[in-house]
Amino acid sequence: MAQPNIKQIIKQEYIKCAKDPVYFMKKYCWIQHPTRGRVQFNLFPFQEGTLKLLQKNDRSIILKSRQLGISTLSAGISLWMMVFQKDKAILVVATKQDTAKNLVTKVKFMYDNLPSWLQIGFTENNKLALRLKNGSQVKAVSAASDAGRSEAISLLIVDEAAFIEENRIEEIWGSSQQTLSTGGKAIVLSTPNGTGNFFHRMWNKAEEGTNGFIPIRLPWTVHPERNQEWRDKQDDELGLRMAAQECDCDFTTSGNTVFETEIMKFIEASNICEPIERRGIEGGLHIWEYPDYTRNYMITADVARGDSLDYSAFHIIDIEEAKQIGEFKGQIGTKEFGHMLVAIATEFNNALLIIENANIGWNTIQVVIDKGYPNLYYSPKGDAATNADSFLAKGYDITDTTKMVPGFTMSMKTRPLTIGKLDAYLRDKAILIQGKRTLEEMRTFIWKNGRAEAQTGYNDDLVMSLATACYVRDTALKFAQQGIDITRAALKNFTKSAPMIYTGGVSKREAGWTQDLGEHGQQDLTWLLDD
Repeated sequence: MAQPNIKQIIKQEYIKCAKDPVYFMKKYCWIQHPTRGRVQFNLFPFQEGTLKLLQKNDRSIILKSRQLGISTLSAGISLWMMVFQKDKAILVVATKQDTAKNLVTKVKFMYDNLPSWLQIGFTENNKLALRLKNGSQVKAVSAASDAGRSEAISLLIVDEAAFIEENRIEEIWGSSQQTLSTGGKAIVLSTPNGTGNFFHRMWNKAEEGTNGFIPIRLPWTVHPERNQEWRDKQDDELGLRMAAQECDCDFTTSGNTVFETEIMKFIEASNICEPIERRGIEGGLHIWEYPDYTRNYMITADVARGDSLDYSAFHIIDIEEAKQIGEFKGQIGTKEFGHMLVAIATEFNNALLIIENANIGWNTIQVVIDKGYPNLYYSPKGDAATNADSFLAKGYDITDTTKMVPGFTMSMKTRPLTIGKLDAYLRDKAILIQGKRTLEEMRTFIWKNGRAEAQTGYNDDLVMSLATACYVRDTALKFAQQGIDITRAALKNFTKSAPMIYTGGVSKREAGWTQDLGEHGQQDLTWLLDD
């Protein structure tokens, strides 16, 4: 029998490779393994399945565990496109140029180790780019550059997308759309980095089927060489939070969120429920319990401009139980918000009304004052606002509002204290949160340059007003209680009736709530002596 012609064999192999990237990589691609050195790219089943999905779909987003070889797989499909198709432009974007360069280096290593009959020569070969003689090329850029702008892109690969600065990834994606819309492909891959960022939003839309991307989830368990012993070791080496980020493909356990994930999971499973009533602007006021006239409430409010960029928000809190029984989030004018707060506070037993007094908050507070609402919260001035002992030591009269400021003062000192107080309440399971909107804000409340704030594109109005409630309950209301204790001691031998001024305490009796006046226009203060 005649021996097969070598040219015929090469032709058959070339056709097989051109038709099937899996066949091409498994038989002719070599890679640099981190521990085994130069090895043939024998794809694992999950890599093979992923590659088929990437080939079939123009838009793919990959949520992956660490060290699964997905970047290497992306390099393989890039090389396959370059070798077997003319004039293909592949752009690799990553957080840093070195990271993007690593993927191009993988492409170059594979190309250099191809048999000579698959190599077609190159016209450019450097650390950041490889251009073949058929006009196809791969280029690496950092997210800090003008990535994607004026590029004719056949394939866009965005590596570790969740870690690219928010404004940069938005710009990159926007600038690449014109060329991608003409038939280009896109692969967006990353380990998770918390919720609310570009990658997380894109993943959610892919799962919903609303953005044209196919979601591919690859947790550590897909790797056949990994077991629970390996996973446990990651906890020891990386720490629980980083291991969750790098291994589990769980957005909620990754990232730099202020509040612990396990706490938020507990709240969602145990407390979150539908309100019994939705009312107000677009149903923005959610109520879980109607007023109980034997109980005392506080309402903490955060005031926004009322335009499309921000929301005003408030919580209704049962003071004794530290329980959220109502929440509002909506766009409303500052004066209208003041009228709304007075109406709700009056409905809930003339609740202690606490309004942040920064900037436009004064507009809302002025409405409350003009309407004569009797239970508006006042902040002590100076360092007394953060120290109860200082407040009393300096001789401030808790009932003298002339030495205090209407509303709650959120300053550089009080802001971290309020957030810390909410965190303490959550850790101790000392507050009951029922609102889904509040929980969603907690999930996108992150550390950013050392400051706790909402992720870009999200709001923290409900979080901050809830933090204020916790802080006031544990500190400011204690000022009033200490003032009452002083008054009680002074009145031990004094039973004469005298006028009384509201003190902002924790209950109607102990707060000095306005009582019916006697026939001489005076009040009996002897109730302060009661235990």
